[in-house]
Amino acid sequence: MERLLSNFKIQVNANTYVKDPETSNLGKRIIENSILLIDEIGFESFTFKKLGAKIGSNESSVYRYFDNKHKLLLYLTSWYWSWVEYQLVFSTLNISDSNAKLIRAIEIITKPIRLDSKYAHINEVVLNRIIINEFSKSYLTKEVDEENKEGYFEVYKRLSSRIKDMIIECAPNYSYPSSLASTLMEGSLYQHFLKDHFKSITDCTSDTKHTDFFINLIFNSIKNS
Repeated sequence: MERLLSNFKIQVNANTYVKDPETSNLGKRIIENSILLIDEIGFESFTFKKLGAKIGSNESSVYRYFDNKHKLLLYLTSWYWSWVEYQLVFSTLNISDSNAKLIRAIEIITKPIRLDSKYAHINEVVLNRIIINEFSKSYLTKEVDEENKEGYFEVYKRLSSRIKDMIIECAPNYSYPSSLASTLMEGSLYQHFLKDHFKSITDCTSDTKHTDFFINLIFNSIKNS
C-alpha cells in the first residue's frame, strides 16, 4: 500500500477531455486559469472565449482539450475528488482503531483545504471553493444517467464507498451506511455554502464547528445500531 501511494497519480475519466491537459504546458495553463476564472466570475458566466483571453490564446486552443465547459467542470470535479481520496487513504493508512479512522475521514472531508505543492498548476484552495459552489451543476443535468454509466462520477462514488466501509467497520448493524456517507460528502459542501452565504440557517459558523457537527451527526446516528 505504501508503495502504491508513493506512485499515486490523479486519475480522471478520459472521456472528460479531448486531449489530456496534463501532457502539455498549454493544457496545464488551461486548467490553472480555468479554476481562477470560474472562481472569479462563476460557472454560468465562464466561457472558453474568456478563458482564451485570460491565457493569451485563441478560444480554439481550449477546444483542442475540452469539447465544452460542462466537460471541463466534470474534469475539475473528478480531479478534486481523486485528490481528496488520496488525502483520505494516506491519512488513514496506519490507523487501526475503527472509530479513530472514521473521525479522521470526517476531518479530511470537512476541514479546510491546504495547498498541495505536488500540483503547482492547481490551486486546491480555490478549486475547493468551486466544488462548494458549482459541484451540483456537474450532475444536475438531463444527461446525468448516461454520464454516470460512462464513469464520469466513478471517483466521487468510490470515495463515498470508502467512507461507507468505515461506517460499517464502526457499526456493522447500521442500516444506512451508504446514505450516511453520501450525506457527509454532500452535507459538508452545503454547510460550507451556508456558512458563506446564509449564516442565519447554519450553526457551522467556523471550521471547527463544521467538523464537530459531522462527527456528532455520524456517531450519534450509528451509536445504537
